[in-house]
Amino acid sequence: MRNLYYLAVEGPIGVGKTSLVKLLGEKLGAKIVLEEYENNPFLEEFYNDPDRYAFQTQLFFLMNRYRQQQDLRQVDMFHNLLITDYMFVKDRLFASLNLNDKELSLYDTVANLLEKNVLKPDLVIFLQAETQTLMRNISKRGRDFENNMSFEYLDALSQVYSEYFFKYQDTPLIIINTNDIDFVNNEADLDEVIKYIREPVAGTKFFNPIVKR
Repeated sequence: MRNLYYLAVEGPIGVGKTSLVKLLGEKLGAKIVLEEYENNPFLEEFYNDPDRYAFQTQLFFLMNRYRQQQDLRQVDMFHNLLITDYMFVKDRLFASLNLNDKELSLYDTVANLLEKNVLKPDLVIFLQAETQTLMRNISKRGRDFENNMSFEYLDALSQVYSEYFFKYQDTPLIIINTNDIDFVNNEADLDEVIKYIREPVAGTKFFNPIVKR
């Protein structure tokens, strides 16, 4: 794959990041690093009482993701393709939605110090989907702690992601509309995504698959 050593897949909850990363890892023989959301002891409490547990949840995610990012430096980047199902900035997007002004100011102070030591991807894939699609996907996977997630919260999160990537210029970016494709259950869809990833990318490219079913 064309001078590509570190690929990051991003998008809102339920859009299929982890599923795509696992499939790409198998197809491309890549090392994958997945977000360790299940290790956060505050996550379930956050969904039940976000005002009380938002700061603890975000700070735990920030430090845990920073540790993971430092581990990425141990990968031989010149002999392995590395794919992650998140970017380090992910936590800041959530923090901007979940924290009050004072909490966010303190959070940003810590995050800005850590961000200096984080590797940048060679390519970012941003997966998009309508909020109703995200809600349906979340319901299908049946994680108990996500039962109380509201449509309004997920819709606001999608907006935060869209606004961030609308302005994003740090690395080459592919934006994929996933509303009408199923790369998990349809191999042709997955092959089409991989073919698009293999093409040279400069700036931002949009991939809106045409349904042929």
